[in-house]
Amino acid sequence: MKKIKAFLSATLLLIATLSSTSCSNAQSATEQPAPTPTPIVAAFAKGADTGWLPQMEATGYHFLDADGTQKDCLQLLKDRGINTIRLRVWVNPSTDKINGHCSKAETVALAVRAKNMGMRIMIDFHYSDSWADPSKQNKPAAWANDSFSQLLTDVYNHTYDVLNDLKTAGVTPEWVQIGNEIPGGMLWPDGNSNNFGQLAQLLNKGYDATKAINPAIKVIVHLDQGNDNTKFRWFFDNATANYVRYDVIGMSYYPYWLNSDYTTTISNLTTNLNDMASRYGKEVMVVEVGGDYTLAQNTHDMLVAVINAVKAVPNNKGLGVIYWEPEGEKTWSGYQLSAWQSDGKPSIALDAFKAN
Repeated sequence: MKKIKAFLSATLLLIATLSSTSCSNAQSATEQPAPTPTPIVAAFAKGADTGWLPQMEATGYHFLDADGTQKDCLQLLKDRGINTIRLRVWVNPSTDKINGHCSKAETVALAVRAKNMGMRIMIDFHYSDSWADPSKQNKPAAWANDSFSQLLTDVYNHTYDVLNDLKTAGVTPEWVQIGNEIPGGMLWPDGNSNNFGQLAQLLNKGYDATKAINPAIKVIVHLDQGNDNTKFRWFFDNATANYVRYDVIGMSYYPYWLNSDYTTTISNLTTNLNDMASRYGKEVMVVEVGGDYTLAQNTHDMLVAVINAVKAVPNNKGLGVIYWEPEGEKTWSGYQLSAWQSDGKPSIALDAFKAN
């Protein structure tokens, strides 16, 4: 009997102890606040616009690594930290190796190739048969005589068709530009920025077509001279007043075309990046940048400064930096601002992406 009583006493004591411990743990768990989830921030986009690449390869141009071995250009870019490829698309381009190509089919093919190498994709709609920039925004020949109402349909259909073909091929771009360097508007004269109401309608048609493919795609509106805050405020104040829909403010930054060293304008770029993000509540991105290929170290240092400026935009609103045609070596393209050497090898300028 004594043994039974002793056993029951020990059992009751054990139950009391376990109950007390359980309550204590439960109370402790209740008192401690749940951990705050860490927000997921997309990787900084370090990019290259490579629209000339297929034609360079078609004409027999060979891309070489630093040790002289021949490699895929996209792999060479990836090895230097590039994770994003930007591709322009024209409506009915010529077959000129420099000023043509970049058709819908060619753009889709290169986008698939880049995506299969793990690259993120940006599509840049020029809404022209060739270059569109601040000095020229020519309508595609097929749209030349269309009414403004029909132009709205043209923009929607072309944007949707290109993006739908990409989607069918397994590529959904992360970003889409509606127009290329458009401080003066696009599809002149109808979409000139002097008539901002009509420009706004054209931009919104491109936006709507993009979101119809996938609402997650970020739509970019892109101006040149990212160091010019007055220009950007004028344009985006008008965009706000005319209810333009977009997600990202894109900038070009070319100190070479400003006839000055980057050290004299980088602070202005920094100011503009921060002002655009705070004034309009938008994300910002340098979607075109470049420097003189003969001054590789200077271009490298400029890229470091630009990358740092974009990364420093508060609240992770600085999305990335994209070099325009780094592979477009001068003897092939005639372009002064590539980041490639005459021996077929990338210049040290691109190491800025790898190190930052």
